[in-house]
This record gives sequence, structure tokens and C-alpha cells, in this order.
Amino acid sequence: MPLSTRSTFLALSLLLLMSHCHTATQPEEIQLTRDLRYNHDLDNNDNFSPDNQWLVYDTRTHAGGIAASSRIERVRVPSGEKEVLYELPHNQDWGPGAGAVSYCPTRPEVAFIHGLPSVTASNPYQQWRRLGAIVQDERPGQATFLDARHVVPHFTPGALRGGTHRHEWSHDGQWIGYTYNDALMEALERTTGQPHNLRTIGVSKRGKAVQVPDTATGENYPGAWYSVLVVRVVPQPQPGSDEISRAASDSWVGQQGYLKPDGTRQIARAFLGTVKDKQGKDVNEVFVVDIPEEIDQPGEYGPLEGTSTQLPMPPKGTSQRRLTRTADTQYPGCSGIVRSSADGSQLAYLARDQAGIQQLFVISPTGGTSRQLTRHSSDVQGYFRWHPDGQRLAYVWDGSIVLCALETTSDDASAQRLTSASQPGPTNLVWAHDGQTLAYNRYVKSTTGSDSTKQIFLLKVPLSR
Repeated sequence: MPLSTRSTFLALSLLLLMSHCHTATQPEEIQLTRDLRYNHDLDNNDNFSPDNQWLVYDTRTHAGGIAASSRIERVRVPSGEKEVLYELPHNQDWGPGAGAVSYCPTRPEVAFIHGLPSVTASNPYQQWRRLGAIVQDERPGQATFLDARHVVPHFTPGALRGGTHRHEWSHDGQWIGYTYNDALMEALERTTGQPHNLRTIGVSKRGKAVQVPDTATGENYPGAWYSVLVVRVVPQPQPGSDEISRAASDSWVGQQGYLKPDGTRQIARAFLGTVKDKQGKDVNEVFVVDIPEEIDQPGEYGPLEGTSTQLPMPPKGTSQRRLTRTADTQYPGCSGIVRSSADGSQLAYLARDQAGIQQLFVISPTGGTSRQLTRHSSDVQGYFRWHPDGQRLAYVWDGSIVLCALETTSDDASAQRLTSASQPGPTNLVWAHDGQTLAYNRYVKSTTGSDSTKQIFLLKVPLSR
């Protein structure tokens, strides 16, 4: 064989070998759900049961969203056996709806959005017309409302007037955090034309039920937990200040809060707050709010239950502060759900680097300088989740699920791809509690190829350092 031919042959053989090795290092994707008639939506929540044996999801439709989701189901890992945990047998496209479900990490029970049972076609499911509901595995179909709802004066401390959404359990199962929209503020905005319907963040604490008076219209509901708002928002933030008009994309900080400089642990939620830059433009920045252990005492800004013209106000001892200051940079703004490592030492979020490319960054909940974690040549697409060991993050980039280590900087060459590139890419990543399995959604076409539905897939992830 001539030397040139031999060199070409060896080069091609090496390329084939490298390609084979790259494919061999990727774990096998397992399709867990296969009923292509409807969606199995993980919704970027905490979907694994405490024993990692089940994944919970909703059945929302493409057109109707959560309002049109009539069931909360779960599927056994890895057999694919399904069970219905909760069903609204007469649900319509306008509601009530049941969706955005998460498993409690310590008990066999789930929390999810439940539209008001009193919804009608003319008064349908809305952001401000929903509650949190809890269903226990051993009592399927029996829902208990999490947050009390009281929308007629005089209001009740421990009850809200909304609108709770994306309910996230704390690691000990004693708290649930969520975003919130207020029915009274929505009505005030509608009648005055001024901004009052401001999204913010609340929490509920187990152990103290809240009773409210009945209404003939079915708008008030008792709640099993005590609920308050913990973030203060204002309609018109002062330009250049730390005031915010919106709070969302929130999650708990650490499994036991974060470590303060004095050595104590602090319960907190991290979130994106919308400030105004010096020119009056909206910019999303990373914030954290410290939450007191006891939440039944009113704070300095007003009553816990709110008034007819004011949102419920945070309890005594809450303290919100800004961590990032991208507003004056070339590429202002942060995005993604702000998510914490298990020990509470690092918060991850998305922002644009100096080249204008969306990357993963981390910052301490106590403040300081943020660190750029990825340096890809194109945007990180999101859906990032911390591995339970707090040393790695999985995320979606270039249509692939990618794994990176906290102590390194991940770029195109060094990124560990767990799946091959695809369009559309995977979404809604969630780790099992033991860190050995990653679940996510993919769109799968029907046999006719005319429609696609969200199905659940699994990866058994080998973690090499």
C-alpha cells in the first residue's frame, strides 16, 4: 500500500474510532412513556418520588395549557406502568385544570396547580384564579387545597387572594414556595388602567390550617397550610434602584438554606427581580430573600393579608437583596430559574457573556462576584439542574444534554454530551434523588407524523470525574 494511501487509511480509521468512542460514552436513552395521544409534561419541576420509583407529570394540551390538563399521573421507573393520582372528569379547555406537579422529597404526596372549581367559560382559569393542591399517593383523587383564598374584605392573615403557581417543596417537606398573582390587584388594574397585577413570590408552611368564610360565588377556599408573600414588588421602581416590579423564576436556596457569615443557616428563596436601569428600561437581576422561621407576624410594609388596594405584605424578618448588577453592562439581564446547589453555596443562572452569548453563571447567595461556568460558541438553551452532589450541572446546549463540573469551565470541546444533538432538543431536566438517573421530556411524532406529544425519557448517567 502506498504511503499516502496508508496515511489516509489510518486517518480515516482514527476518525471512525474516535467517533465510535464518543458514541460509546453516551448513556442509552430510554423512552419511558409511549402513549402518543397526549402530553406527559414534567414542566421543569421536581418529579421523582422520594424512593425514585415514580415520576409525576401533567397532561396539559398544546392549545389549552394547564387549564386543559384534566389529570395528574405518575409512571413507574423503569417499567412504564401508569397510575392516575388526580382527575377532573368534566374538565374543559377553560378549566378548572390541574398541572405543574412536584413530588414531596420526604413523603408520598404531590403538589400541583388546581384551577378554581367555580370556573366557567365566561370566568375561566387564570393566573389569579388558581390554588395549590396536595394529593397523597395512598388517597388518589382526594385533593386538599394548600393555600387558603380569601377575596372579600375583611381578609384573613395566612390566606392569599390568588393565584399560586409552580409549587416547589423544601427539602424537609415543611415548606412550599411559589410564584403568585393577586385577583384583587388584577381587578384594580383592569378598572384603573394602572399597573397593579404584579407577579411576586410566596411561601406556605405546614402545620397551621387557615379557615375563611364561604362565599356564594365559590371564590373563597380554606387552606391546609399558612401562606404569605415574601417579596415586595412596586408598580414603578425607581430607575437605578433595587426596587422591583416583578419577582419570578424562583427556587429554594440549599437543602437547609445557606450558611451565613456567623455560622448559622438561613432559609431563603432565590429569584429574578425586574429592576429599572438608569434609563428606565426593565432588567432582570438575581435576588435572594431571607425568610424567617415564623411567618405569622406582619412586617413594616403592611398587613400579611393585604387590603383592597394593596398586595399582601411580607412578614416581619424577611429581607430581599440584589446579587447581580448587569443593568449597566453591554448585555444586561439574567434569565432561567435561579437554582441552588444542595449545600446552598452557589446559585446558577443564565446571562450573556462579553460576546453576547448566553452562558451559565454562578454566584454565592451572600453576594460577591459571579463566575462564568460555560464558554460555548452558541447560546446555552437552558433547563439546567444541579446534580444532588452539588458538584455538577446538567443543561441543554446545541440540542444536547450536557454535563459540566463546577470546578471547571465547560466549552464546546470539553463539554460532556450525554445525548446527541437533536432539534427540537430535550427539555424539563430533573435528577433522581440518588443522582443516578436523569429524566426529561422529548417531543415524539405520532405514527402518522402529523402531530407530536411530550414523552418522558430517562438516562442512567455514569459520573466520572
